[in-house]
Amino acid sequence: MNKNDLVGVVADKATITKAQAAEAVDAVFEAITSALKSGDEVRLVGFGTFAVSQRKASTGRNPATGAEIQIPASNQAKFKPGKGLKDAIN
Repeated sequence: MNKNDLVGVVADKATITKAQAAEAVDAVFEAITSALKSGDEVRLVGFGTFAVSQRKASTGRNPATGAEIQIPASNQAKFKPGKGLKDAIN
């Protein structure tokens, strides 16, 4: 499922237009992104938790040449599914 498919499903389930559904989906994505950028967690009970995790700098290897390279520290978005989502999938 891609974003357009998601917008279509939201429009059908909420009985709204696709344009309104697209605005709602975009607003949710923007809210999650904004919270993660400010260092907050987004906890959706029954669905899951979005959080930012710090990755330490490390040393890797270039697979083509075998030369060592430095991989800089970075922030990574993480998602941990909640019990409701896990149960629905299994």
